[in-house]
Amino acid sequence: MNPFVGRGVRAVGEADRAAALDLCARDPLANCYVAARIAEVDLDRSRSLLGHYRGGRLEALCWATANVIPVECGPDAARAFAERLRRQQHQFSSIFGPALQVALLWEDLSQVWRRPLEVRARQPLLAIGPHDAIGVRADLRVRAAEPGELDQLVPAASAMFTEEIGYPPYGDRGSEIGYRNGVRGLIARQRAYVLIDEGRILFKADLGSVGVGAGQIQGVWVDPAYRGQGLAAPAMARAVELARREVDWVSLYVNDYNTAALRTYRRVGFTEVGLFATILF
Repeated sequence: MNPFVGRGVRAVGEADRAAALDLCARDPLANCYVAARIAEVDLDRSRSLLGHYRGGRLEALCWATANVIPVECGPDAARAFAERLRRQQHQFSSIFGPALQVALLWEDLSQVWRRPLEVRARQPLLAIGPHDAIGVRADLRVRAAEPGELDQLVPAASAMFTEEIGYPPYGDRGSEIGYRNGVRGLIARQRAYVLIDEGRILFKADLGSVGVGAGQIQGVWVDPAYRGQGLAAPAMARAVELARREVDWVSLYVNDYNTAALRTYRRVGFTEVGLFATILF
């Protein structure tokens, strides 16, 4: 590998915040996750955002905390980011984002990183715009979760994560506290949507990321005892209505083999606008 490749990569600081958000805004539906993270941190202190520069100009980004997420990343930037990250695999649980950019990063990192637990190479990125009709009647029982419902929501969120990823989101008291604080933050921003019936959470979804005019829904879960009963589509329709109070465009991505979820989202009115991929470690 070329030892000089990584020299165009450095941490993005506050001076380049506007330039970083401009890069995210080139494809808001794909990049709102990183745009949202940028909004949450002091870039000078966090050093979580890597930039690929050419001639002093910011050309691509790579968010690198627990996950690695590329933004506007072409072959040259991918090689440079991979050189920077090649000795740091232990820090990351996944690479995800636009499928082509993930593939470019993995082409180099796969030579030095251990074999992944799973590669999800095709995850349709779906979106519904501000003027797109919602295809089913919304279930108005879905609402923003309240602070006092944290103890109910954390187990549902944990169950969703475990089912989706294959292992629980926390393994000790310290990580459990961090996870609870993340859920608490969603509740505080009124971005955790729930359908609760007689004290039981039947449906949940989060507006997990908001940035550059778009929002991304994540953590969609239906209580297993209530699946196949027509609950998901009306509940998702209401989640979209609630999300539209904050953003013009609502997006999500889903595994291509999850045909039931794809049918539900398309019934609601989502259409495919891109392709994501996730590599899990």
